[in-house]
Amino acid sequence: MKSRIYLDHAATTPVSDAARAAVVKALGLTGNPSSVHGGGRAANALLESARDAVAHFAGVAAENIVFTSGGTEAIALAANGARLSGPVRPRLLVGATEHSAVLQARDHAQLLPVDGDGLIDLAALAAALKDCPALVAVQAANNETGVIQPLEKVAALVREAGGLLLVDAVQAAGKMALPDADFIALSAHKLGGPPGVGALIVRDPESLIAIQRGGGQERGHRGGTPNLPGIAGFAAAVAESHDWTAVAARRIALETRLKAGGALIHGEAAPRLPTISSIGLGGVAASTQVMMLDLDGFMVSAGAACSSGKVKSSHVLAAMGLGPAAGEAIRVSLSPATTDAEIDAFAAAWLAMAARLGRKGAA
Repeated sequence: MKSRIYLDHAATTPVSDAARAAVVKALGLTGNPSSVHGGGRAANALLESARDAVAHFAGVAAENIVFTSGGTEAIALAANGARLSGPVRPRLLVGATEHSAVLQARDHAQLLPVDGDGLIDLAALAAALKDCPALVAVQAANNETGVIQPLEKVAALVREAGGLLLVDAVQAAGKMALPDADFIALSAHKLGGPPGVGALIVRDPESLIAIQRGGGQERGHRGGTPNLPGIAGFAAAVAESHDWTAVAARRIALETRLKAGGALIHGEAAPRLPTISSIGLGGVAASTQVMMLDLDGFMVSAGAACSSGKVKSSHVLAAMGLGPAAGEAIRVSLSPATTDAEIDAFAAAWLAMAARLGRKGAA
């Protein structure tokens, strides 16, 4: 059987041993964290210990952490529950390259343009904020290209206008410092934790109202029995640290080799995460590339892996002005567990694919 090499860590990364053990241990508890008997108190103690761990990771107080079912729910909670003052939701301004969880969180959001590398247009943001304060959603780093946004400059503009800043840090968390923002979305399964759990970091709990109402859990910000095993796994995952220097070196080496074979690296001129490469092969549909590489034993994505298994043209690359090339790129994403041998094998397979499809190839 052909060996399988996983290079899709931006979609989800394997659950770490520590996180798996924490999930199993939590499954052994019998008790709802909201119950006042002994079992409930034990469950609540685990919940709050996990909250402390995630808060320590984020550099905030425990009361600033609201557990959710993942990054998408965290984003939706902030997008729909944020308030500047009074009961009316503020306008929502979003970057054109945001994840679909942001773009579809609310109707009638105003799109902010980006440049050819995917960096937010700060002049357009400043102009949009002149009308009245708004909730501004700009991700820390893009999930398809790895491009890191200038959040310090974004935050300054938003603060000056009296608005609120929502940052999708799902890809960036654990790989770079978290930003100064009013709301920050996290997801455990991008960090070595289990899927189905995440958190919203809320600077001022008074600026957020519940969207999912129920029994008053999460200090009234998110109703519903918490996913205690998932939260325990989340806490264990964020307690682990990684050295991303070697990962960045492998990504650079891979891109250098593929560029010699005709590849285009999207967002190359901008600061990027150490883990993500958006690799274009002119004239070849992304779906064709993904299928050919999969047959060769390599698991990669065409853009985000959040479209019910569909492969379609990337809205991120389209917003960057790439035209037809927006449908001709794959995403390769690494982890600290990715080896030099895996990078070499993938590079050889990609170059062979390019040669078979009539593109310039180099061994």
